[in-house]
Amino acid sequence: MIASMTGYGKASFANDKMKISVEIKSVNSKQLDLMMRLPAVFREQETILRNKLTPLLERGKVEVTVSCENLIGEAPVKFNTEVIKGYKNQIDALMGELSLPEPKDLLSVLLRLPESMTSHTPEADEDEKELLMKVCLEAVQNFIEYRTQEGRGLYEFFFSKIERIREYLGHTEKYETERVNKIREKLEQQLSKLQAVEIDRGRLEQELIFYIEKLDVTEEKQRLRSHLNYFEETLGEPEETQVSGKGKKLGFISQEMGREINTLGSKSNDADMQKLVVMMKDELEQIKEQVLNVL
Repeated sequence: MIASMTGYGKASFANDKMKISVEIKSVNSKQLDLMMRLPAVFREQETILRNKLTPLLERGKVEVTVSCENLIGEAPVKFNTEVIKGYKNQIDALMGELSLPEPKDLLSVLLRLPESMTSHTPEADEDEKELLMKVCLEAVQNFIEYRTQEGRGLYEFFFSKIERIREYLGHTEKYETERVNKIREKLEQQLSKLQAVEIDRGRLEQELIFYIEKLDVTEEKQRLRSHLNYFEETLGEPEETQVSGKGKKLGFISQEMGREINTLGSKSNDADMQKLVVMMKDELEQIKEQVLNVL
């Protein structure tokens, strides 16, 4: 079964100290493009998380966002009381010396002065790091389930489109005999206008056979049917048999299908057959668009 590169998953967990939430979302991409947003307390864990999550995410443009909520009320900013006191004493002395009134909002003035506050980034302990990894893995599991569910929809979509192409291909057969007869009649009509030229009927038949063989589409139809079958077989292959993602392989097969359909159209030399070829191309283009989203 195939999986989609589009995915979404989230998970959260809380203990007595903090609540950790992880959100993962992705869209299609040729390779894995992983972007992580971590709070400062877990910034040093980014490399460990990347190494753990990369083989699970496989492909796609993936965004992992980790948020952390402090539950014990510990402020990340601390006041430098001694420094603020020093500023206050200097301001009082200056106001007295200059006979000026004390500012109305003295506290806001003091807090804006250099080094009156310091930011404090706590370091995560081992329990918090384990909690982060646990929540990330749970979010990834939900993310993978979402991708699998989306893949089921793609699976049904591809099968319906392949069946439609196979149906159109089958309809071309009824025009095969008519097409050959029309070509033969047209050539004979053109030759009949050359009244002053003596025609060797045996040689004419040989040339007609040679010309009609060049327009024969039997091999193209056989190869196209083979590609259609291979596409369906690839869709149903278990993941463990795949060396790389199925999306790339399905893309290659759809390219080969396109070559055969194009050749079929160039050889058809019949308006009704060319209409069927156009309809097959339309179905194939829809397949190619969605193949880009297959993992």
